[in-house]
Amino acid sequence: MNLGSPDSTEVKDVKRYLSQFLMDEKVIDYPYLLRKMLVRGIIVPFRSPKSAEAYKTIWTKEGSPLVVFTRQLQAALQERVAEPVEIAMRYGNPSPTIAFDNLLVRQPDIAEVIAIPLYPHYAMSSYETAVEYAKECYHKKNYPFKLTFIKPFYNNTAYINAMTGNMQSYLLTAYDHILFSYHGIPERHIKKSDITGKHCLQSENCCEVNSAAHNYCYRHQCFETTKLIAEKLAIPSEKYSISFQSRLGKGWLQPFTDIRLAEMPKRGIKKLLIICPAFVSDCLETLEEIAERGKETFMEAGGEEYTMIPCLNTHPGWIDALSRWIQSYSAENKEMILV
Repeated sequence: MNLGSPDSTEVKDVKRYLSQFLMDEKVIDYPYLLRKMLVRGIIVPFRSPKSAEAYKTIWTKEGSPLVVFTRQLQAALQERVAEPVEIAMRYGNPSPTIAFDNLLVRQPDIAEVIAIPLYPHYAMSSYETAVEYAKECYHKKNYPFKLTFIKPFYNNTAYINAMTGNMQSYLLTAYDHILFSYHGIPERHIKKSDITGKHCLQSENCCEVNSAAHNYCYRHQCFETTKLIAEKLAIPSEKYSISFQSRLGKGWLQPFTDIRLAEMPKRGIKKLLIICPAFVSDCLETLEEIAERGKETFMEAGGEEYTMIPCLNTHPGWIDALSRWIQSYSAENKEMILV
């Protein structure tokens, strides 16, 4: 289950997609009337034409890169496992309902569906909303099978191995720095997800102090993913850093990727590698925001070499990880919805 994409680069399709996305109360967590006024009255009318133009710069003849890569992932995984594999999107098409219906056509006596939200890290605006939407679709049609979910895999060994395998060849060339750019979220989302109510963002080193809050803390999980990758690849601490991209408004996690990119050349970082571990499939936020606009920002500020390491997409190590999770599925790595 991935994020989703507009059906085309036409403004009407982008407008429909953005409306569904931004009206999600777990994305913009304002009261409904305020959210509706903000999204449908201001953001969508002004942002849709710009977003449509941005999508045109990355669109392929097969369609949206995110959808294309997800379908390729489905095909590659289907070659490795006996169980039928379908894809669903949180926003846009195909919906979880379509995926569930397709699975029943392929295997009418199906007993359990394992859903894998393609978000390594927990956030209310990504993993949580995907799970809740799938549950909603599931209960609405009263499907006969059990539905379970793979948990966020930010520190899973197979995921870390896939990430490092995907990065290794890029580290063979000379570079000054690696920037790990994660999708940003509002700080209030971090606090809302804090099950202790008293840990997250309460101190400068909160992410380093052990707490039950870390099971739902996006910031901590991003730091942990970065640490595990750096350790496995033996990257010195001074050679990498973390930033957050795609912010909307004030009060979002810092430092901001676009500002870091503009500052780095002034600090002597001329050859940069950048990777986006929060995304497993290349999409608008990686291909247009980072690979295109990010490069422009860095080079105009005095940079010399800028390389975006692709997302996992259909990397063999990623296919290995997914197939291993399915084949070794157990109570230790799933949530369960009892029917």
